[in-house]
Amino acid sequence: MDMRKLIPLLLLTVFLASCGSSKRSSSTKVRTSNKVESTSNPNSTAGKIIKHAKSFEGTRYKFGGTTKKGMDCSGLIYTSFATENIILPRISRDMAKQGERISLLKVQEGDLVFFQTNKSKNVINHVGLVVFNKSGVLKFIHSTSSRGVIISDISEAYWNNSFVQARRVI
Repeated sequence: MDMRKLIPLLLLTVFLASCGSSKRSSSTKVRTSNKVESTSNPNSTAGKIIKHAKSFEGTRYKFGGTTKKGMDCSGLIYTSFATENIILPRISRDMAKQGERISLLKVQEGDLVFFQTNKSKNVINHVGLVVFNKSGVLKFIHSTSSRGVIISDISEAYWNNSFVQARRVI
């Protein structure tokens, strides 16, 4: 195969693996952010990152997207952290190597949660930003291929079963 054709194909393959789908069972309910108030100081680094991420809520999913016209999961995290001059890798599985791995019990607002949504491939392919964690309720913002940028609860069966790890980068 011609190298000029192979390079774009390889890049496309990397991006396709970066964000997973968000199939949900019909019994799962997703709550929207108008009911989710962050307890972080809005002037803190985490508070500013969360505020920026929430500004994309309702934005449609677009593979490789990083704007209001379309956003994928790692694009949402990448652009939100970049507003505070924190540069993360662009792909979720590479983001999962940054910062400190932490227990889900120690997660705070501003931390990242990582998922493996494609069970046939043993690789992290989805990331979310924790926007609320209080009294055992943990909510994160992310971009799903079916619903765009939304806030979900980690206790939903789909996300609970797909969870791999949490990391603190700030």
